[in-house]
Amino acid sequence: MEQKNDNILMTLMGLEIGGAETHVVELAKELQKQGLNMILASNGGVYEKELSECGIKHYKVPLHNKQPHNVIKSYKSIKRVIREEKIDLVHAHARIPAFICGLLHEKMKFPFVTTAHWVFNTGWGLKYITNWGQKTLAVSEDIKTYLMQNYQVREEDIKVTINGIDTEKFSPHVDFSDIKEDFKLKDSGYRIVTISRLDSDRSDIAFQLVEIVPELVKEKADLEVVIVGGGNVFERLNEKVNEMNQKLGRRVIVMTGPRTDINKFVASADLFVGVSRAALEAMAAAKPVILAGNEGYIGIFDEQKLPTAINSNFTCRGSQQSGRELLKRDVLHVFNQMDQDEKKRVGDLGRQTIEERYSVKKMARDNIEVYRQLLFESKNM
Repeated sequence: MEQKNDNILMTLMGLEIGGAETHVVELAKELQKQGLNMILASNGGVYEKELSECGIKHYKVPLHNKQPHNVIKSYKSIKRVIREEKIDLVHAHARIPAFICGLLHEKMKFPFVTTAHWVFNTGWGLKYITNWGQKTLAVSEDIKTYLMQNYQVREEDIKVTINGIDTEKFSPHVDFSDIKEDFKLKDSGYRIVTISRLDSDRSDIAFQLVEIVPELVKEKADLEVVIVGGGNVFERLNEKVNEMNQKLGRRVIVMTGPRTDINKFVASADLFVGVSRAALEAMAAAKPVILAGNEGYIGIFDEQKLPTAINSNFTCRGSQQSGRELLKRDVLHVFNQMDQDEKKRVGDLGRQTIEERYSVKKMARDNIEVYRQLLFESKNM
C-alpha cells in the first residue's frame, strides 16, 4: 500500500472530551505522521484545534444524533466529502456515523472499516441499524466476543486493537505548573485525580469519591481531590462538591470542567482513580491507579490485575460492581500500606505496560494492517 496516496476519511459523532474521541484524534495524528492523508468529519468540538495544528482537515457534519434532518444532511455531506476529497477508504467510529457511512458504502462501494469502542444497546430494533463495515477493529477481547455473539460478525473480520497512548505526551516528566497555578492547587499534600466524562452512565466513581472524602481526610489531612470532566451531571456533582467543601471547612475537592490538557492533570496526581483511556494515560505517567468505573471494579492495578484489565480494555466490564466501601478500602490501602518504593514499583509497571502493549504506534499499525487488506482487495477486484 502506497500510504502517501491513500486518502482516509474518519467519521465520528463529535470532537468533545471523551475516550473514543481522544482515541480517534491520537490515531489520526499518528496515521498522518506515517504518510496517510487523514480527513475527519464530525459535529466538531474542542479537539478541532489540535487536528488543525497537525494539518488534518475537519468537516463539520451533524453526526451526533439520529434526528431525521441531521441524518439526511450528514448523508449528503459525507457523500460530497468522499467525492471531492477522492477518499480511498472510510473508517467510522460509533453507531450513527457507521449507519450513515454504511448506506453510502452500499451505493459508492468504497472500502469500509469500523471501530467498536464500546458495547451498544441492541434493544428497540437498534441492532438492525448498526453497521460494522467490511472489517471491524475491536478495542478489547470482550468486545470482539460481543460482536460475534450479538451481531454475528465473523471472527476473521474482526481485529482486536488497543487504545494507543502517546508516551511522550503522557509522562511523569510533564510540567503541570500552569494548571497548578490556574486552579490554585496545593504545593504540597496528597492529590487524587479522577478523569471522566461526567454523564449519568460514567460518573459513579466521581460521586463515590466525593462521598468518602470526609473519611479520607481523617487519614490525609492535606488531601486534595481533583475531578476533571464535564457532562450532563456536572452541575449536580458540583453542588455536592460545594456542600462537602463547606462541611469540611476548606476546599478539598476541585472541579475543573472539561479539559484537553489531560496529560498535565495525570502528571499532577499522586493517585489516579478511574477507567479506560484515562487510566491508561495515568499509567503512562507512572502513577498508582485504582481501576474503578460504572461497569465494574478491579481495584489497585498490579501484575495480578493485568490480565483482567486487558480483557475489558481497562473498563472493568464483567468485574464486581464498584461501591464506596471498596473504593475507600483501596484508597486507604494506598495511603497507609504502600510505601514510596511500592508506589514507584506499580507506577513503573503501569508505564512499562503502556510502552509494551498500548503505544500509539502499535494502534496505528493495527489500523494500517486492516486498511492495507481492504485497499488491496478493492484495487484487485
